[in-house]
Amino acid sequence: MQRAIVAVAGEEGSKSDDIFTGVDDAEREDVAAALRMSTGTAQIRIDVARTLVNHLPNVCSALAMGEISPAHATVIARESASAIRNGMGPAHIYSIEQSALAYAEFHTPTQVGNKVRTTIAKLAPEPFEEIAERARDTRRVSCFREVDGLSTIVAILPAEDAQIVMKAIENFIHAQVASENISLGGQNAGGASRFKSASGATGTSDLTNDSEVLPGQHRSMDMKRADALTSIAAWSLQQSTVDVKLHRRPVTVNVTIDLPTLLGLAENPGQLAGYGAIPASVARALASDGKWQRFITDPQTGTLLDFGREIYEPPQALVDFLIARDRTCRFPGCRQSAARADLDHAQSWDTGGETSAANLGALCRRHHRLKTHGGWKLDSHPDGSCTWTSPLGKIYEVPARPMLEAV
Repeated sequence: MQRAIVAVAGEEGSKSDDIFTGVDDAEREDVAAALRMSTGTAQIRIDVARTLVNHLPNVCSALAMGEISPAHATVIARESASAIRNGMGPAHIYSIEQSALAYAEFHTPTQVGNKVRTTIAKLAPEPFEEIAERARDTRRVSCFREVDGLSTIVAILPAEDAQIVMKAIENFIHAQVASENISLGGQNAGGASRFKSASGATGTSDLTNDSEVLPGQHRSMDMKRADALTSIAAWSLQQSTVDVKLHRRPVTVNVTIDLPTLLGLAENPGQLAGYGAIPASVARALASDGKWQRFITDPQTGTLLDFGREIYEPPQALVDFLIARDRTCRFPGCRQSAARADLDHAQSWDTGGETSAANLGALCRRHHRLKTHGGWKLDSHPDGSCTWTSPLGKIYEVPARPMLEAV
């Protein structure tokens, strides 16, 4: 299929200022008509096909042999495209292919995309910095009208700025839920497990999967985020510029960086919570900013050297450590952020389980319920790895996650 698309569209596209796409009017229309898809989707298929056929032969072969899915191949091509266009050599491209294909055997397309981004940043830190710097100049916010009285707002932001926006929305929701609980006399939905989120708010049923609505609730988490964004914007319009600066609540987001890079002795990529690899210069700047919580790692082992004890009280420090260690739900393939997950006792407290880093880990609400009520068994190990056993007896190993590796 990829070679057929290239045969129709040609090996090279029109010049474009965009990092990934070109514009091929006639060829695009041919592909769109033949595959019965929109012209925008056809252009994406053309760009992916050209990258695979011209630059990623091993990925192309793996796709043809059924060793990876089309989604895996697409994300490898899209993550590699800017580095290829920036002149990355064949040896590095081959290394990217081998790393991505090995990782794809047991990981989702999104996880493979993060792995490719991290690999590129390690192989060519200077081009990675240049690409990221150019990309920042494309940041923008747009609003489009939709049907049924709705509109779509699209914000293309630097990764660290996007995390601040999302963190502010989550914090607003936490504060709103806490206020509602107080007004109800401190009652909450409880359940079998309580946990702390990265914002420090105690969570129960308010933190669910994105579109899940619990009994008795009227708004999904997606709806709450939309309402929170509108409320934050409306509040801002009511304030003067000075007031906004003086009274804005600080937002804490995690960035992980190894010690040599923090000291300016190396240029290894950092890891931004909720995103993945970022250039060394950006990671250093964030690590020195008091609004960001930095996690410093040993460059050889990837283990934490410290986790910012001076910022939070000890109970919150353990929460911060676990969120930074796990980063996502520990169920195989789940991408739910650890900051929005439950912190679960692998061995329950009632049966003698300890409240410790070795026994605690992040589980999204759905997989927490699966473990508690669905017959799945979880064994947690001191290094952060864990072993899942399904009700049918199938075993899934989830390895420990080095702090500077993609997840």
